[in-house]
Amino acid sequence: MAMMIGLALAAVPAAAADVDDAEAGVGQITVTAQRQAYRGDFTLRETPQAISVISTEWLDRTNATRLSDALDLNAGVVRQNAFGGLWDAFAVRGFAGDPNLPTGYLVNGFNGGRGFGGTRDAAGIERIEVLKGPNAALFGRGEPGGTVNIVTKRADFATHGRVSLLGGSFDRLRGEADINLAAGETVAVRLIGFAEQSDSFRDTVESNRFGFLPTVTFNPWAGTSITYDLEVTRTEVPFDRGIAAIGGRLDALPRGRFLGEPGDGPIEADATGQQLQLQQDLGGSWSLLLGTSFRETRLEGFSTEAELVRGRQRLFRDGRSLSRQRRYRRYTADHFVLRGEVAGRFDTFGLEHRLLAGADYDRFDNSQLFLRARPPVIGAATSAQASNDIDVLAPVYGRFPLPVPGPQTDRLDRQKAWGAYVQDQIRLTERLQIRLGGRFDDVTITSRNRTTGVVARRDRTRFSPQAGIVYDATPAIALYAAYGEGFRPNLGADVRGQIFDPETTRSAEIGTKLSLFDGRLTGTLAAFSLAKRNVLAADPGNPGFSLPVGAARSRGVELDLEGRLPGNLTLWFSYAFVDAEARRDVADPDFGLAIRAGDPLINIPRHNLNVQLARRFDLGATPLDLGAGVQHVGRRLGEAGTDFFLPAHTLVRLFASARLSDRVELFGEVTNLFNERWYANSFAQLWVQPGMPRAGAVTLRYAFGGRP
Repeated sequence: MAMMIGLALAAVPAAAADVDDAEAGVGQITVTAQRQAYRGDFTLRETPQAISVISTEWLDRTNATRLSDALDLNAGVVRQNAFGGLWDAFAVRGFAGDPNLPTGYLVNGFNGGRGFGGTRDAAGIERIEVLKGPNAALFGRGEPGGTVNIVTKRADFATHGRVSLLGGSFDRLRGEADINLAAGETVAVRLIGFAEQSDSFRDTVESNRFGFLPTVTFNPWAGTSITYDLEVTRTEVPFDRGIAAIGGRLDALPRGRFLGEPGDGPIEADATGQQLQLQQDLGGSWSLLLGTSFRETRLEGFSTEAELVRGRQRLFRDGRSLSRQRRYRRYTADHFVLRGEVAGRFDTFGLEHRLLAGADYDRFDNSQLFLRARPPVIGAATSAQASNDIDVLAPVYGRFPLPVPGPQTDRLDRQKAWGAYVQDQIRLTERLQIRLGGRFDDVTITSRNRTTGVVARRDRTRFSPQAGIVYDATPAIALYAAYGEGFRPNLGADVRGQIFDPETTRSAEIGTKLSLFDGRLTGTLAAFSLAKRNVLAADPGNPGFSLPVGAARSRGVELDLEGRLPGNLTLWFSYAFVDAEARRDVADPDFGLAIRAGDPLINIPRHNLNVQLARRFDLGATPLDLGAGVQHVGRRLGEAGTDFFLPAHTLVRLFASARLSDRVELFGEVTNLFNERWYANSFAQLWVQPGMPRAGAVTLRYAFGGRP
């Protein structure tokens, strides 16, 4: 998928990365790397869409080490089924993507979410941009709710670095290093790495993770900048579907109860990615940006998981014997992208135009080998060993020999796509601007079932228009509206080899950009309406395959605020009301469950809130930063086609940091302060992911060089 934004602007302060001085109200922006790519030269205020920026400052304050933890800050983004903890899955404004693939996100404008490289670590992230609303005219082939873009730390021309060591609950130990070395003003290298090992509140579950993410910047002459980024990561963690709700009761089992088999060992997920970008100034206000990316990922290992089909599940009969499948997966994916863009300004008839024009090409290969041993239909003569049972109330691991999985799925899906786009933002008056854009996409999908030999192919073309308007009403308020259409090709085919029709989307948004307290507090209030057709859901009877479930709609209101309040207070506030529902009746042929028009979409709460408040003051000669945070996630559907809901939860955290010297900082936090029992996401009543109980962590950070 080539939804490309890729901001490459590094700024100080990071929280105001693309806000001009007057709007930010603090500090002076210093450009140390490339200009913004695939978004043009626009401030947040004059962009007709809601954009929320999670800066380095807030990543540090929340001690986020995973992308999913950082995205919890934005209420418009909610967690989805995370595939046993092995990939990132989230919905923006109520809509998620393909349930059989990780959610797509961008890294410096290149897609980094597709494939099977494990969950994204926060090491090396400069900031995270949640770009909401009608983006299709530029980025195409994506979700109408929005796009997440990760801007990584790039090498710059000063020698500096930071090293941190974290220790926390459940024997968690993590080390991270970020060292930037400059050779004059021509070449700079930045070396970033992390390593982490940890037990878990989940019985017998432990994980190991490490990564190396170096980057090189080369400026051979004035007006030319070349950057190269490498990503090498590995994750080893047991596949964990969570707990089972017995008779619909989520409190029937301890939240730490592991229902798999430790003898399966860990799943290994690897990623190797490379990015190369060239930016060339063309003179005047014009510039050229060229880039390419290639990313390989692999996921492999065994797992033991609860059987979902009622006729094969003994738990539905006796309330304690969980019948389980055993599975083996070897998933690999390759993703290649090329892109290019020209940007600049010109005047016609006294009107200023800011133009973006570009093209991109991508190829995504998704290979899945899946083996399975599943329980038989339960009858009077069915043995506990035959159905690989475990007593959920008094589990004994390794009670039976591990079943040997047999052939189930062996397929290769390939998507080739190219697109071209143009966008023009026209300044009609000093206060009024309009944006017009369009994108053309040509997509070819091939699906090869290597078990049956069936090959299916489908070609699709699509034009996606976009329009927006921005009115600068007062120094404190700018009004905007936007409309866009788009589509996302549905990769692969159903179990019969039939390739799916692409999703088609329409999205509209109106809102206001706020700048309060002389620009020290900024934010966006937005109302939106999104609709899409040809939506897919996971096929529960045929793992790795999907089912078409028709149409869906999402409507809502969001309020995001970030900045400084009087009294030396720093605020993060994000609230979203989202009403996301199915729009057509669909019958599930495997489970016999009926999804009705008006049913809520799975894992989407109506109300979501995240508030973080910190205050800085001095204790003698020691600067302190004390704060607290509250996250509330409302009640949400836990299994499609049923009345099984996950309860609402409210989590409270406390955090503090002390700057012991100019270079040394000590940070501590307590999460889930009141030890609430909560659930992060669910796929079915027997696959529910419990959230972490109360936990603590202490981090020591040491910085050196030119950027303390």
